[in-house]
Amino acid sequence: MPVSVVKCVIAIGTNIGEAFKIEDLRARILNTILFLLVYRLAAHVVLPGIDPSQLAGLKAQTSGGILGLLDAFSGGAFSQASVVALGIMPYISASIVVQLLGIAVPYFQKLQKEGESGRKKINQITRILTVIVVIFQAPGYLINLKTQAPGAIIAYSNPDLISPGFFMVTSTLIIVAGTLFIMWLGERITEKGIGNGISLIIMTGIIARLPFALRDEFLSRINEQGGGGLIFFLIEMVALFGVVVGVVLLVQGTRKIPVQFAKKIVGNKQYGGVRQYIPLKVNAAGVMPIVFAQAIMFIPAYIAQFFPESATWQGFAASITDPFSLGYNLVSVTLIILFTYFYTAIAVNPSQMADDMKKNGGFIPGVKPGRKTSEFIDDVMSKITLPGSIFLAMVSILPTFAKLVGVNNNFAAFYGGTSLLILVGVVLDTLQQIESHLLMRHYDGLMKSGRIKGRTSTGATA
Repeated sequence: MPVSVVKCVIAIGTNIGEAFKIEDLRARILNTILFLLVYRLAAHVVLPGIDPSQLAGLKAQTSGGILGLLDAFSGGAFSQASVVALGIMPYISASIVVQLLGIAVPYFQKLQKEGESGRKKINQITRILTVIVVIFQAPGYLINLKTQAPGAIIAYSNPDLISPGFFMVTSTLIIVAGTLFIMWLGERITEKGIGNGISLIIMTGIIARLPFALRDEFLSRINEQGGGGLIFFLIEMVALFGVVVGVVLLVQGTRKIPVQFAKKIVGNKQYGGVRQYIPLKVNAAGVMPIVFAQAIMFIPAYIAQFFPESATWQGFAASITDPFSLGYNLVSVTLIILFTYFYTAIAVNPSQMADDMKKNGGFIPGVKPGRKTSEFIDDVMSKITLPGSIFLAMVSILPTFAKLVGVNNNFAAFYGGTSLLILVGVVLDTLQQIESHLLMRHYDGLMKSGRIKGRTSTGATA
């Protein structure tokens, strides 16, 4: 490990210690930890009327594929038939729908321009839509549970004790309440803690599986016949470190566009005349294209839950949800590239940027203000989005290649895909927020060599 990296780690550790000396920041960090602990405890509370010892079939179903990813996002709550089995995914689905409505529906476009009041209305609509989504998803989950682990549901193994209808109704209500509770926890973390609450909850669910995946991979390599297992394990760790570095570069990478501001004289003072930069992110869409793609590919599996006896649906769902199949990866790469362009078009508005620049007396050297500036920014975004989308698609299928060289399924998932992108993005954003609190109190920040550059900062230049 380079000396600079060691110094950086030491600096982070030192300044996190300083963070705990600040009462407000210490309270926020402790609140975040407390809320996340509550979430992890809730993930282990099994639905009433469920025998946890009979869930082997459900756990086998979630060992890989799309359902495995869903189980990872819920921190294992999905495979444990927990009261928060669906986790925060219904809220994410509702958020995606609302974002799409913001493109096509004038009412939502108006709300997006109303500032704080509009944001509150959008949040309220998202909550209502979350309830609708989970009401539809909860019965599908219970039907799938009945199919995969029929012995786990006491209502079906012993209907004299609990009627099946009563179990379905009460369990649906409990799952709805569980999702709303997790959503509430996320909002409390955002308000009273550090970082984005929803993102931290997802990250906690993902990272909860890392120690077990690491343990299983280590034991499998040590127990290999012929020796050399430990060497292979060390190579895997080095490769994982390299992938993480690549993902960090993807998250932080930007293309800087120079902007010159005209000189203005107000009274006896001169304003403007300085050169700044517009940082256009190579991956402006973040992890959303992967989420979009996997949400679409999850639809056949969700429909198949309602037709457990249909060999056609079951076969099609199995083929499209196997992350290690050629068909899955080809469809996934195509969708991710398309959704990257789609979501970038939503996240970046060249016309608005050009108008704001013109109003503030700024211009790009060699480019006329107004429409020409908008076209220039749009052209640059198109050029940098292509390599960014391809890199994002490659990261999404890296677990497949890791599996092909002998890495077990659980550990292979951390070599790329949604899990790794979320982990890197959330960690960077959270560290950036901690650093901001430190800087406001005249501390040096978390890195002496430079600020941590999260999703909203300039990052590395592409």
